Amino acid sequence: METNAARDRIFARIRAAQGRGAKVTEGEREAVADYLNRHPQGPRPAVGQNLAEAFSEQAQKMASTVDRVATLADVPGAVLRYLDGLNLARRAVAWTALGALPWAAQGIEVECRPPLREPQADREHGDLVGITGCFVAIAETGSLMLLSGPDTFASAALLPETHIAVVPVSRIVANMEEAFARMRAEHGQLPRATNIISGPSRTGDIEQTIVLGAHGPYRVHVVLVEQG
Repeated sequence: METNAARDRIFARIRAAQGRGAKVTEGEREAVADYLNRHPQGPRPAVGQNLAEAFSEQAQKMASTVDRVATLADVPGAVLRYLDGLNLARRAVAWTALGALPWAAQGIEVECRPPLREPQADREHGDLVGITGCFVAIAETGSLMLLSGPDTFASAALLPETHIAVVPVSRIVANMEEAFARMRAEHGQLPRATNIISGPSRTGDIEQTIVLGAHGPYRVHVVLVEQG
């Protein structure tokens, strides 16, 4: 992608100015890992043994809503209940990995593509519901960590009015430190973008009154999956 190429060129110029080669060496990666392992870590508040319960409690404090299902196959039914409960259209865009779920059996039209903001010929508005997974969920803050990529486009969580996140319970970590440690362990390098979502978009810029949906979704709904 052009954005990735531009970032790589900037980093290459910085490395050249430091007298380093264009590519990061294994020795440099090992030095960073050694520093992180030796660096003192700050105190971490206890979140309890049940990470799913802790995450649910904190997420709801951040104005998200939370549902729980047994398996991934149960997700479309949970999404249907949520959409119908708010009288929302049964139509959404979703990440590619979620496309194989039985959406049609529940009468939900799902397209695996980034959302469109502008009205289309077959609809009055742009895409109003986005369904994503997440890299991890963070119990301490009730937040979702999303890593951008070709099939995990951040726009599905940021542009529609309603963001629905499908979160396997096994992907809940205790805190932010564990989230970044897992990212380093599983990916080895930072993605193009990392988004940490803590409930609906909000602002208090106008007379210190909190307004939801000012810069993103009005709603964030999390479907926790026990066996994902």
